[in-house]
Amino acid sequence: MMMKTMHGRENKDEFAADRQRMLRWDLKGRDITDPRVLAVMAEIPREEFVPRSHRSQAYSDNPLPIGNGQTISQPYIVALMTQELRVNPSCEVLEIGTGSGYQTAVLARLAKKVFTIERFGELAESAQAVLGKLGISNVEFCVGDGSCGWLASQLPPSGCFDRIMITAAVPEVPEPLAGQLAPGGVIVAPIGGEGVQTLVACEKKANKLIERFVCDVRFVKLVGKYSFEG
Repeated sequence: MMMKTMHGRENKDEFAADRQRMLRWDLKGRDITDPRVLAVMAEIPREEFVPRSHRSQAYSDNPLPIGNGQTISQPYIVALMTQELRVNPSCEVLEIGTGSGYQTAVLARLAKKVFTIERFGELAESAQAVLGKLGISNVEFCVGDGSCGWLASQLPPSGCFDRIMITAAVPEVPEPLAGQLAPGGVIVAPIGGEGVQTLVACEKKANKLIERFVCDVRFVKLVGKYSFEG
């Protein structure tokens, strides 16, 4: 892939080969089959979301540190959670745990709008800057306790979200988040203790969450009023 600089000169995308290897082996080579998810993962430059000291590992299929004791999830898990969320262009999505902003960017390319909450202000600020650089504008940011959900006075016109993704471990789906999910909506979350968790996809039917097991995962914990104590 060749990219043009602001002066019109072409600049080689040094990560193009790594991105294609990720798609072929880590995503298509496993169980990522959604063409929209694959297309977005091929498009978004993951290297922009990792610290410069780890850029050479941007497309390795493993998590990387991003500061504040947080990590950017491995590409496969990002793709898997996105695929399980079943986002479409009419969806308004709530993301709990902005982190680096990479998952946010993936969701934003697939959804109508993304609302994202991050506990650490500096991570939220960094993510917002990268998404702005990439021209992604359909994201609303908030710094606060994600376990409490989105501020009630600033909910979408429908009063709820079509999809919710929790990108940190929770002991159970926080009650406020279940309440902000639309009927027929889906929550994807890693549920369990501070070690290994169970990734589940929950569909809201008759005001109840019906869980479906996806796989075992390992995430940093979500600290908040309705999650783990700090």
